[in-house]
Parts: sequence; C-alpha cells; structure tokens
Amino acid sequence: MQASEVRRAVAAAMATASSLDLPVDDATVLHDSNKLTLRLLPCDVLARVAPVAHQVAQFEVGLAQRLAESGCPVAALDPRVEPRVHERDGFVITLWTYYEPVTPQEVSPADYADALERLHAGMRKLDVPTPQFTDRVERAQQLVANRDRTPALADADRELLGDTLRSLGRVIGERGGTGQLLHGEPHPGNVLTTKNGLLFIDFETCCRGPVEFDLAHAPEEVSAHYPGVNQDLLRECRILVLAMITAWRWDRDDQLPNGRRLGMEWLGRIRAALDQDGVDTQG
Repeated sequence: MQASEVRRAVAAAMATASSLDLPVDDATVLHDSNKLTLRLLPCDVLARVAPVAHQVAQFEVGLAQRLAESGCPVAALDPRVEPRVHERDGFVITLWTYYEPVTPQEVSPADYADALERLHAGMRKLDVPTPQFTDRVERAQQLVANRDRTPALADADRELLGDTLRSLGRVIGERGGTGQLLHGEPHPGNVLTTKNGLLFIDFETCCRGPVEFDLAHAPEEVSAHYPGVNQDLLRECRILVLAMITAWRWDRDDQLPNGRRLGMEWLGRIRAALDQDGVDTQG
C-alpha cells in the first residue's frame, strides 16, 4: 500500500477493534502488500486490512471458519468477536487469532507435506464456488500481453512467458482434470510455525486444480513426502507457477522489493527448466 493508505488502514483497523471492545492503543505492521497485516495491542489481535475494491474477505472468512471447524491446520479467526468482515473508511477489516512465533527453526519437509495433505483432505469435503487454476493463469497471460502494464518486458521475454503460460496451462488442465479445492499459494510465506504446529493462512487465492499445482508452490523437498504425486505433472506445474510469479514481477505497479531483479533471475530459470525437461511451448 502507499504510505497515505497505510496510515488510513491502520487507523481503520484500530477503530474497528475499539468499537468491538477490544483494547487497542498500538499497531505493528507485520506485512505490507496488496493488503496490510497488523498486530494490534494490547488486545493481541491480527488484523488484515484491504481496500474494499480489491478483496475477497467474505469468502476467505467463511472458508477459514469451515476449515477450522473440520480440524484443518489453518489460522483461526479471533474468538472474542463475531466472525465477519468489517468495513470502515474504504477498507475491509478481518480480525484473526495472533499466534506467537515459536523459536525460529527450519520446517521439516515431512511436517510441511503432512500439514498440506491434511489441508487438502479437508478441502475435498467442501463444496464452495471457486475458479479453476486456469483462470489465474489467464490473468497472468493478460498481464504479459498488456504492454502498458508491463512496459519494461523485452519482446523475447514477453513471448517466452506468453507461450509458457498458454501451453502449460492447457497441458496441465488436460492432464490434471477438474482437480479439487486448493489453497492456491501454499508457499512458506503463507505458513505459520506455531506451538500448535504449521498453520496455513491467506485463502484469497483458492482455486480448483490438481494438488500438484499447490505442491509447486512449496519447497521442492516437500513433494517427496506427499503421497501419490504425479511427478511429470508436478514438473510442469513448477514451471507454470514460476512463469506466473515472474509475470507479476514485470507489472509496472509491482511493489515487491527487488521484484525486477527477481523477474530477470526467474526468466533465466524458466529457460533452463524448459530446456532440461524438453518442454515444447510452441504447440
């Protein structure tokens, strides 16, 4: 968020918590991207704040509730207030349980895989309307095709990303079938290490597809501990996911620190992966 938006978002979150009789006189920014994540004190609530026009908070709250009720490893909403979306000053605010991080340590691939498998098992039981993963691929394609949105992307790189997104999106869609409900982005940044074990957060990217699409976001070692993985499909998903996140780095509005440097590095990785696996993106 822009600095002016951050100030307003923090004020909206603090005012919302106070209106719900949660004592708050301080807010610490934990993460700032398309939404703001805050720790409110002394009530010790995790507040997530997003502009009204760019959010799916109601979907995320409802899904998180159902997953938590079924015993899935997910972060819970704050139990002291009604589980709903609050709106104030052009922002939507949701209030979640704050989990004190455990002593920093490396998460074992086996634990990561176990938590993701349990999440997927719970998701298979839910019938909620969600887009296919190919819808997200199509949005990345549209971004790459839009020269106004990606003015710094060289023609050869634009062709590489466009061809990769189009061909692998089609191939994976055919090979993976309709799939199941997925987290969408279960990378380490969306996993909390707590005394309650690993907990997944941020369900706004949920979609339907093969579990290999989710596994492609996790560290490579995780897939060795996840049962029944189609390794060929997983390799294709890893390249596809890399192409998607590379596309976001070339968006003129991308705010990720060192995003352009990462974009250049990932283009090289895509070329190397396509050559190594002999993937034809021209079909």
